[in-house]
Amino acid sequence: MAAYRCAGCSYTYDEAKGAPREGFPAGTRWEDIPEDWCCPDCAVREKPDFEKVGVNA
Repeated sequence: MAAYRCAGCSYTYDEAKGAPREGFPAGTRWEDIPEDWCCPDCAVREKPDFEKVGVNA
């Protein structure tokens, strides 16, 4: 599993944890998140703006 960080506010989406408040349960892969999804914290950055920051075993 990997993690992705918003370049604007540093919100991090971790595939292992998901984002339950956004409707993505734990284990939701980054590829399965819609392309038009925006950062839930700053609402400025879109999915393509996120940077891959790590891979968890």
